[in-house]
Amino acid sequence: MRRREFVALLGGAAAAWPLTASAQQPGKLRTIGFSGQSTLLAESELVAAFTQRLRELGWIEGRTITIEYRWSEGRAERLDQIAAEFVRLKVDVIVTSGTPQVVATKQKTSVIPIVFARVGDPVASGLVASLARPGGNVTGLSTQGDDLAGKRIELLREVVPGLRRVAIMANVGNPFSVMELDEAHAAARTLGLEFDALEIRRAEDIAPAFDAIKGRAEALYVCPDGLVDTNKIRINTSALGARLPTMYAYREYVEAGGLMSYGANLPDLYRRSADYVDKILRGAKPGDIPVEQPTKFDFIINLTTAKALGLELPPALMAHAHEVIE
Repeated sequence: MRRREFVALLGGAAAAWPLTASAQQPGKLRTIGFSGQSTLLAESELVAAFTQRLRELGWIEGRTITIEYRWSEGRAERLDQIAAEFVRLKVDVIVTSGTPQVVATKQKTSVIPIVFARVGDPVASGLVASLARPGGNVTGLSTQGDDLAGKRIELLREVVPGLRRVAIMANVGNPFSVMELDEAHAAARTLGLEFDALEIRRAEDIAPAFDAIKGRAEALYVCPDGLVDTNKIRINTSALGARLPTMYAYREYVEAGGLMSYGANLPDLYRRSADYVDKILRGAKPGDIPVEQPTKFDFIINLTTAKALGLELPPALMAHAHEVIE
Protein backbone atom coordinates (compact mmCIF):
# COMPACT_ATOMS: atom_id res chain seq x y z
CA MET A 1 0.00 0.00 0.00
CA ARG A 2 1.45 3.35 -1.04
CA ARG A 3 1.36 6.54 0.99
CA ARG A 4 -1.24 8.29 -1.15
CA GLU A 5 -3.66 5.38 -0.58
CA PHE A 6 -3.69 5.62 3.16
CA VAL A 7 -2.75 9.21 4.06
CA ALA A 8 -6.43 10.09 4.38
CA LEU A 9 -7.04 7.08 6.60
CA LEU A 10 -4.08 7.89 8.83
CA GLY A 11 -5.04 11.57 8.89
CA GLY A 12 -8.42 10.64 10.33
CA ALA A 13 -6.80 8.27 12.77
CA ALA A 14 -4.35 10.97 13.82
CA ALA A 15 -7.21 13.21 14.83
CA ALA A 16 -8.49 10.44 17.06
CA TRP A 17 -5.16 9.45 18.61
CA PRO A 18 -5.07 12.06 21.38
CA LEU A 19 -8.72 11.29 22.18
CA THR A 20 -7.99 7.60 22.31
CA ALA A 21 -5.06 8.12 24.63
CA SER A 22 -6.90 10.46 26.98
CA ALA A 23 -9.93 8.18 27.13
CA GLN A 24 -7.98 5.29 28.64
CA GLN A 25 -7.80 4.72 32.36
CA PRO A 26 -4.31 5.48 33.72
CA GLY A 27 -2.34 2.26 33.85
CA LYS A 28 -5.07 0.34 32.06
CA LEU A 29 -3.21 -0.22 28.81
CA ARG A 30 0.47 -0.56 27.97
CA THR A 31 1.71 2.66 26.37
CA ILE A 32 4.12 3.10 23.46
CA GLY A 33 5.76 6.45 22.85
CA PHE A 34 6.35 6.91 19.11
CA SER A 35 8.77 9.70 18.19
CA GLY A 36 8.79 10.59 14.48
CA GLN A 37 11.66 12.34 12.72
CA SER A 38 9.50 14.68 10.67
CA THR A 39 5.70 14.79 10.28
CA LEU A 40 2.74 12.42 10.19
CA LEU A 41 2.27 13.06 6.47
CA ALA A 42 5.90 12.27 5.68
CA GLU A 43 6.01 9.13 7.82
CA SER A 44 2.48 7.79 7.32
CA GLU A 45 3.66 4.72 5.43
CA LEU A 46 6.13 3.89 8.19
CA VAL A 47 3.51 4.27 10.91
CA ALA A 48 1.17 2.04 8.93
CA ALA A 49 3.81 -0.69 8.64
CA PHE A 50 4.56 -0.48 12.37
CA THR A 51 0.96 -0.57 13.59
CA GLN A 52 -0.06 -3.29 11.11
CA ARG A 53 2.62 -5.61 12.50
CA LEU A 54 1.60 -4.74 16.06
CA ARG A 55 -1.96 -5.80 15.23
CA GLU A 56 -0.69 -9.09 13.83
CA LEU A 57 1.10 -9.64 17.14
CA GLY A 58 -2.06 -8.92 19.15
CA TRP A 59 -1.40 -5.29 20.10
CA ILE A 60 -4.40 -3.28 18.92
CA GLU A 61 -4.39 0.48 19.39
CA GLY A 62 -7.14 1.60 21.77
CA ARG A 63 -7.83 -1.97 22.91
CA THR A 64 -4.62 -3.59 24.14
CA ILE A 65 -2.19 -0.67 23.81
CA THR A 66 -2.11 3.11 23.68
CA ILE A 67 0.31 4.89 21.35
CA GLU A 68 1.41 8.45 22.06
CA TYR A 69 2.65 10.02 18.80
CA ARG A 70 5.03 12.98 18.71
CA TRP A 71 6.69 14.61 15.68
CA SER A 72 9.96 16.54 15.74
CA GLU A 73 9.39 18.13 12.28
CA GLY A 74 13.15 18.08 11.73
CA ARG A 75 13.72 20.60 14.55
CA ALA A 76 16.59 19.73 16.87
CA GLU A 77 15.06 21.53 19.85
CA ARG A 78 12.06 19.18 19.73
CA LEU A 79 14.14 16.07 20.42
CA ASP A 80 14.77 16.75 24.12
CA GLN A 81 11.20 17.96 24.58
CA ILE A 82 9.68 14.79 23.17
CA ALA A 83 12.00 12.53 25.14
CA ALA A 84 11.26 14.39 28.39
CA GLU A 85 7.53 14.18 27.74
CA PHE A 86 7.65 10.42 27.26
CA VAL A 87 9.55 10.08 30.53
CA ARG A 88 6.91 12.16 32.33
CA LEU A 89 4.17 10.02 30.80
CA LYS A 90 5.99 6.90 32.03
CA VAL A 91 5.45 5.07 28.74
CA ASP A 92 6.36 1.37 28.67
CA VAL A 93 8.59 1.59 25.60
CA ILE A 94 9.79 4.36 23.27
CA VAL A 95 10.08 3.84 19.50
CA THR A 96 12.24 6.38 17.72
CA SER A 97 14.72 6.67 14.84
CA GLY A 98 17.76 8.59 13.70
CA THR A 99 20.92 9.05 15.74
CA PRO A 100 20.08 12.50 17.20
CA GLN A 101 16.66 11.38 18.43
CA VAL A 102 17.93 8.16 19.93
CA VAL A 103 20.79 9.99 21.65
CA ALA A 104 18.38 12.60 23.07
CA THR A 105 16.03 9.88 24.30
CA LYS A 106 18.80 7.81 25.85
CA GLN A 107 20.05 10.89 27.71
CA LYS A 108 16.61 11.31 29.30
CA THR A 109 16.14 7.75 30.53
CA SER A 110 18.24 4.70 31.29
CA VAL A 111 15.18 2.78 32.50
CA ILE A 112 12.46 2.94 29.82
CA PRO A 113 13.24 0.54 26.94
CA ILE A 114 14.10 2.31 23.66
CA VAL A 115 13.67 0.71 20.23
CA PHE A 116 15.20 2.47 17.24
CA ALA A 117 13.52 1.63 13.96
CA ARG A 118 16.52 2.96 12.03
CA VAL A 119 19.96 4.17 13.04
CA GLY A 120 23.03 4.29 10.85
CA ASP A 121 25.79 2.88 13.06
CA PRO A 122 24.59 2.36 16.65
CA VAL A 123 27.95 1.02 17.84
CA ALA A 124 30.07 3.90 16.47
CA SER A 125 27.44 6.34 17.80
CA GLY A 126 27.77 4.86 21.30
CA LEU A 127 24.12 3.83 21.47
CA VAL A 128 24.86 0.14 22.05
CA ALA A 129 27.88 -1.83 23.25
CA SER A 130 27.70 -4.25 20.31
CA LEU A 131 25.20 -5.47 17.74
CA ALA A 132 24.99 -8.92 19.32
CA ARG A 133 24.75 -7.69 22.93
CA PRO A 134 23.46 -4.10 22.97
CA GLY A 135 23.35 -3.85 26.78
CA GLY A 136 21.51 -1.05 28.59
CA ASN A 137 18.00 -0.02 27.57
CA VAL A 138 18.47 0.48 23.81
CA THR A 139 18.17 -1.86 20.81
CA GLY A 140 16.69 -1.88 17.31
CA LEU A 141 17.64 -1.90 13.64
CA SER A 142 20.65 -0.47 11.83
CA THR A 143 20.33 0.89 8.28
CA GLN A 144 24.01 0.38 7.35
CA GLY A 145 23.68 3.76 5.69
CA ASP A 146 27.33 4.75 5.64
CA ASP A 147 28.38 1.44 4.08
CA LEU A 148 26.20 2.23 1.06
CA ALA A 149 27.71 5.63 0.29
CA GLY A 150 30.12 4.22 -2.29
CA LYS A 151 27.34 2.46 -4.19
CA ARG A 152 25.29 5.67 -4.33
CA ILE A 153 28.22 7.67 -5.72
CA GLU A 154 28.80 4.98 -8.34
CA LEU A 155 25.14 5.14 -9.41
CA LEU A 156 25.40 8.91 -9.82
CA ARG A 157 28.45 8.42 -12.03
CA GLU A 158 26.46 6.00 -14.22
CA VAL A 159 23.70 8.57 -14.67
CA VAL A 160 25.90 11.60 -15.32
CA PRO A 161 28.34 10.93 -18.20
CA GLY A 162 31.75 12.36 -17.45
CA LEU A 163 30.84 13.27 -13.87
CA ARG A 164 33.72 15.23 -12.35
CA ARG A 165 32.35 17.03 -9.28
CA VAL A 166 29.63 16.03 -6.82
CA ALA A 167 28.12 18.06 -3.97
CA ILE A 168 27.31 16.24 -0.72
CA MET A 169 24.68 17.78 1.54
CA ALA A 170 24.49 16.79 5.21
CA ASN A 171 23.02 18.07 8.45
CA VAL A 172 26.23 18.34 10.47
CA GLY A 173 24.17 18.54 13.65
CA ASN A 174 23.45 14.84 13.13
CA PRO A 175 26.45 12.65 14.10
CA PHE A 176 25.51 9.92 11.66
CA SER A 177 25.12 12.38 8.79
CA VAL A 178 28.68 13.52 9.51
CA MET A 179 29.83 9.90 9.33
CA GLU A 180 28.03 9.39 6.02
CA LEU A 181 29.46 12.66 4.72
CA ASP A 182 32.95 11.29 5.41
CA GLU A 183 32.09 7.98 3.73
CA ALA A 184 30.76 9.79 0.67
CA HIS A 185 33.90 11.95 0.54
CA ALA A 186 36.06 8.82 0.65
CA ALA A 187 34.01 7.18 -2.09
CA ALA A 188 34.26 10.28 -4.30
CA ARG A 189 38.04 10.39 -3.84
CA THR A 190 38.34 6.69 -4.67
CA LEU A 191 36.44 7.27 -7.91
CA GLY A 192 38.61 10.26 -8.78
CA LEU A 193 35.84 12.82 -8.26
CA GLU A 194 36.06 16.28 -6.78
CA PHE A 195 33.44 17.20 -4.20
CA ASP A 196 31.85 20.06 -2.28
CA ALA A 197 30.54 19.59 1.27
CA LEU A 198 27.25 21.41 1.87
CA GLU A 199 26.96 21.59 5.65
CA ILE A 200 23.51 22.53 6.96
CA ARG A 201 22.05 22.73 10.47
CA ARG A 202 18.64 24.31 9.83
CA ALA A 203 16.23 24.92 6.99
CA GLU A 204 17.60 28.44 6.44
CA ASP A 205 20.97 26.96 5.43
CA ILE A 206 19.59 25.15 2.38
CA ALA A 207 19.31 28.09 -0.04
CA PRO A 208 22.84 29.44 0.68
CA ALA A 209 24.18 25.90 0.23
CA PHE A 210 22.80 25.76 -3.30
CA ASP A 211 24.14 29.24 -4.03
CA ALA A 212 27.61 28.03 -3.02
CA ILE A 213 27.70 25.27 -5.67
CA LYS A 214 26.04 27.17 -8.53
CA GLY A 215 27.95 26.38 -11.69
CA ARG A 216 30.31 24.02 -9.85
CA ALA A 217 28.78 20.66 -8.98
CA GLU A 218 27.24 18.31 -11.56
CA ALA A 219 25.27 16.10 -9.15
CA LEU A 220 24.00 16.19 -5.56
CA TYR A 221 24.25 13.45 -2.92
CA VAL A 222 21.98 14.10 0.09
CA CYS A 223 22.54 12.42 3.47
CA PRO A 224 19.16 11.62 5.04
CA ASP A 225 17.91 12.84 8.42
CA GLY A 226 14.91 14.55 9.96
CA LEU A 227 15.85 18.06 8.79
CA VAL A 228 16.34 16.85 5.22
CA ASP A 229 13.14 14.83 5.36
CA THR A 230 11.08 17.84 6.42
CA ASN A 231 12.62 19.94 3.64
CA LYS A 232 12.90 17.37 0.87
CA ILE A 233 10.55 19.19 -1.51
CA ARG A 234 12.53 22.42 -1.08
CA ILE A 235 15.79 20.57 -1.72
CA ASN A 236 14.43 18.78 -4.79
CA THR A 237 12.97 21.99 -6.24
CA SER A 238 16.31 23.76 -5.78
CA ALA A 239 18.22 20.83 -7.27
CA LEU A 240 15.96 20.72 -10.31
CA GLY A 241 16.35 24.46 -10.78
CA ALA A 242 20.12 24.02 -10.65
CA ARG A 243 19.92 21.06 -13.09
CA LEU A 244 21.46 18.72 -10.51
CA PRO A 245 20.64 14.99 -10.52
CA THR A 246 20.07 13.88 -6.91
CA MET A 247 20.87 10.69 -5.01
CA TYR A 248 19.15 9.79 -1.74
CA ALA A 249 18.95 6.85 0.61
CA TYR A 250 15.19 6.25 0.67
CA ARG A 251 12.17 6.03 -1.61
CA GLU A 252 10.26 8.88 0.09
CA TYR A 253 12.76 11.42 -1.28
CA VAL A 254 12.31 10.16 -4.83
CA GLU A 255 8.54 10.26 -4.45
CA ALA A 256 8.99 13.95 -3.59
CA GLY A 257 10.85 14.66 -6.83
CA GLY A 258 14.38 13.38 -6.25
CA LEU A 259 16.04 11.46 -9.08
CA MET A 260 17.25 8.26 -7.38
CA SER A 261 17.54 6.46 -4.07
CA TYR A 262 19.37 3.38 -2.92
CA GLY A 263 19.08 2.03 0.59
CA ALA A 264 17.21 -0.06 3.12
CA ASN A 265 13.47 -0.53 2.72
CA LEU A 266 12.12 1.65 5.54
CA PRO A 267 8.60 0.19 5.86
CA ASP A 268 10.23 -3.21 6.39
CA LEU A 269 12.44 -1.81 9.17
CA TYR A 270 9.47 -0.20 10.93
CA ARG A 271 7.50 -3.40 10.59
CA ARG A 272 10.37 -5.35 12.18
CA SER A 273 10.66 -2.77 14.98
CA ALA A 274 7.18 -3.84 16.08
CA ASP A 275 8.62 -7.29 16.82
CA TYR A 276 11.10 -5.66 19.21
CA VAL A 277 8.27 -3.84 20.95
CA ASP A 278 6.32 -7.08 21.23
CA LYS A 279 9.24 -8.89 22.86
CA ILE A 280 9.83 -6.04 25.32
CA LEU A 281 6.16 -5.75 26.29
CA ARG A 282 6.22 -9.49 26.95
CA GLY A 283 9.16 -9.19 29.31
CA ALA A 284 12.38 -9.28 27.26
CA LYS A 285 15.19 -6.88 28.17
CA PRO A 286 16.24 -4.57 25.33
CA GLY A 287 19.92 -5.05 26.14
CA ASP A 288 19.54 -8.78 25.43
CA ILE A 289 17.89 -8.38 22.00
CA PRO A 290 20.50 -8.16 19.20
CA VAL A 291 20.50 -5.23 16.80
CA GLU A 292 19.51 -6.44 13.34
CA GLN A 293 20.55 -5.29 9.87
CA PRO A 294 18.38 -4.59 6.80
CA THR A 295 17.33 -7.53 4.67
CA LYS A 296 15.57 -5.55 1.92
CA PHE A 297 17.20 -2.82 -0.19
CA ASP A 298 15.52 -0.66 -2.83
CA PHE A 299 16.85 1.15 -5.88
CA ILE A 300 14.23 3.68 -7.02
CA ILE A 301 14.28 5.99 -10.05
CA ASN A 302 11.98 8.93 -10.78
CA LEU A 303 11.65 8.93 -14.57
CA THR A 304 9.71 12.21 -14.60
CA THR A 305 12.62 13.95 -12.86
CA ALA A 306 15.10 12.33 -15.24
CA LYS A 307 13.16 13.70 -18.22
CA ALA A 308 12.97 17.17 -16.63
CA LEU A 309 16.75 17.10 -16.30
CA GLY A 310 17.17 15.93 -19.88
CA LEU A 311 18.86 12.70 -18.79
CA GLU A 312 18.91 9.53 -20.88
CA LEU A 313 19.18 6.76 -18.30
CA PRO A 314 21.18 3.69 -19.36
CA PRO A 315 18.91 0.67 -20.04
CA ALA A 316 21.09 -1.51 -17.82
CA LEU A 317 20.56 0.89 -14.93
CA MET A 318 16.81 0.95 -15.49
CA ALA A 319 16.75 -2.84 -15.52
CA HIS A 320 18.27 -2.94 -12.03
CA ALA A 321 15.70 -0.55 -10.53
CA HIS A 322 13.20 -2.08 -8.10
CA GLU A 323 10.72 0.64 -9.03
CA VAL A 324 10.47 3.39 -11.63
CA ILE A 325 8.21 6.30 -10.69
CA GLU A 326 6.58 8.01 -13.68
